[in-house]
Parts: sequence; structure tokens; C-alpha cells
Amino acid sequence: MLELARRAVRMTQRQLGDVIGLSQSAVSRMEKRGVATYDMNTLARAAHHLGIAPGLVGLADDGAALVTPMEGLDPVERRRFMAGALVTAAAPVLGAAAPAPLDWGASPADVLRVATTAYRRMDATVPARQLADTVQGHMRLVQTVAAQVADQAMRAHLAAAGSEVASLAGWLAWDMADAGSARTWYGASIKAARRSGDRLLIAYQQGSLAQFEVEAGNVAQGLSLIRTARQQIGGERPAIAAAWLSSLEAIAHATGGDERAAERALLTSAAEAEQMPGEEPPPWPWVFAFDLRKVAAARVTCGARLARPRWVLTSLDDATAALSSNHEKQRALLGLDVASGHVASGHLDAAFALATRSLDVGLRLRSGRVVERARTFRRSYSSATPPTVVRDFDTRLHDAYL
Repeated sequence: MLELARRAVRMTQRQLGDVIGLSQSAVSRMEKRGVATYDMNTLARAAHHLGIAPGLVGLADDGAALVTPMEGLDPVERRRFMAGALVTAAAPVLGAAAPAPLDWGASPADVLRVATTAYRRMDATVPARQLADTVQGHMRLVQTVAAQVADQAMRAHLAAAGSEVASLAGWLAWDMADAGSARTWYGASIKAARRSGDRLLIAYQQGSLAQFEVEAGNVAQGLSLIRTARQQIGGERPAIAAAWLSSLEAIAHATGGDERAAERALLTSAAEAEQMPGEEPPPWPWVFAFDLRKVAAARVTCGARLARPRWVLTSLDDATAALSSNHEKQRALLGLDVASGHVASGHLDAAFALATRSLDVGLRLRSGRVVERARTFRRSYSSATPPTVVRDFDTRLHDAYL
């Protein structure tokens, strides 16, 4: 547990040792062969510095006595303990939007939801194919737990948890360029959200499906889903929901070639984003915050689809945070939009250099969504005698076997 937590906060063994009074080699021995007895104060300092519960390093919560948490637990308690360990160890990675570590009385839906959040964040840097089976297994677990629950309120909570997992499975299928499976999973997420009775969750899943349909070229269907999502949550919707839906609408209009409607939606999205309370984590079911930087990124995407380099390049400074984010796939997609702006303005070297970096990310993470976007970008430029930078890009693209 110490090693997991230390790596999560990107701390070296030497740095941790300096804080808790051990050498680097002693920290290594403690992590790799944790069978020796260690001073309770040392363990307590390590746990405190890494932000994990004392119980996860064998201490009682008051640090007064050693315990062996896994011994004597039945299988259900053991699973709960490991789920709590996963949540606590992941908390430094999940950041402000992560839920608080769960106590022993947490509901099954809460525990399952935290695991889903961790998987969603792992998608930023892990190939979808490596996550898909795990997430589908997680879906089966949610369904099994829900089938054993008689209480209607708990079944509704579990339906909400299942809706999130189905939505994530849809996202992963989309990233693997499996449109049929993606559409099926998104449909399942909406049905589960309806069983939960959570209007905000229903709207969120409808917006997610709308985003997919727009990317698939079904602009009219995407806009219809966005309108339905707005009606679902009414006039008192959270600012993050309003801003997000408006940004999706802007991209849909841009995809359909309607510049004026896209501009109006972007202005609306920016105004709604300004109403969001600052520095507060986004409300569930949002995992990632939506702010004015995301609006700027949406404007970059709109500019790319409308072939308006001014939109792309004037929004680039505001979207820089998105380009430098830890979500590599999203960064690659935005990079391809910026590259499209450079093509439209005649800057081929800059365009294809940036597009090549994005394509390399897509190939490394085996992201069909990124590679397909790279193909769309390539179709925006044609020449009988393409320069070397374009030919190099073509070679990478032609060798893409996902």
C-alpha cells in the first residue's frame, strides 16, 4: 500500500525516507518485503505524509496498536477492505473530483461507483482494449449485486452505478472504433439511468450518446438528443450541465457546417461556465471538471470543422491547458484540431508535425478514435507532390493496424 500511494503522488523512495527518517534502502525493503516489524510512529508518519488511512499499513485508526486487517475476515469483508484500499490509494491520482475514502458502512453502489471513477481516469493513459474486459466484468458484478437486492431505493442506486459503467463501456468501444458496440452500451446506460430516476444522470447519458452520434456524422440525431437532455433536467440544471450541453451543441452545429449556430452555442456555453462555482469539484456524475478552458477547446474543434483558422488560433492560448493535460487521448484529439487550423492557414510544417505527434499517441494507446480523426485530418489536404512531412505522416498512417 505504501508503494502504491507513493507512486501515485510521484514521490521517490529517497524522498519518502527523508520525511519519515529511513534510508532509501530501508523504504525499499519495507515496500518489497513488508514482513519485518516497523516502528508504529514510522508507519504512521509514512501514512500521514502519503494521505492514506493508518489501517492500510497495519495500524489502528488512532495509531495505538498493530492490526492485521485481512486475517479473520469473511470474503465479503475482505472485498470491502480491498475496495477501500483501492479507493484510498487512488485518491491522490483522482484529485479534487474524487469521492472521499469510503467507510465500512458505505453502500455497494458507492463502492462500485468509486471503482468506475478509477477506471474512467485510467482511460486517459491506458489502451481501451486493456480496460474493456475489466470494465465489462465490473458491469457483470454490478448486475449480480443488483439482482440480490430487494430494497427499491438501493436498486435505484445500483441502477445509477450500472449506468455509469455502461457509459464507460460505450466510451471504450468508441475508442476502439467499434461503433455498433458503443451505441449499444450508450443505449444501455440511458435505460439504466431511467431506472435510477436520476434526471441529471439521464441527461448526462443522453448528452454522451449525442456526442457519439455527432462524431459518427449523425448531426440531426445528436442535436435532437441534446434538446431532449435539456428538457430532462429543466431550467434549474447545474451550470456545468448547461455549459457542457451547449459546447456539445456548438460542435454539432460546426460539424453540420452552421457557423452562426455554432458561434451562438459557444457564447452560451462560455456564459454558463462563468456561473460555475470556482475551485469546487464537479457534481456527480461528472468526473472531469468543465470550465472556460474546455469551452476554448470546443471552439478550437468548431474552428477545425468549419475550416476557420482564426477560431482555432485565437482560442489556442485559452485551450493550452487542455493541450497539456494528463488525458493523452483528449490531448491528441485536440492537437489534431489545432493541426487542421494550421492546414487551413497554410502552415503545413507546423500542422503535420503536430498531427504526427497526435497520431503517435493514438498508435501507442491503440486508440481507433484518434487514428480515425487523424485520417479525417489527412483528407483535408491534397497535393500531387506532397512535401516530406506529409509523406512521413502518410507512412505512419498507412502502417496503423490497431
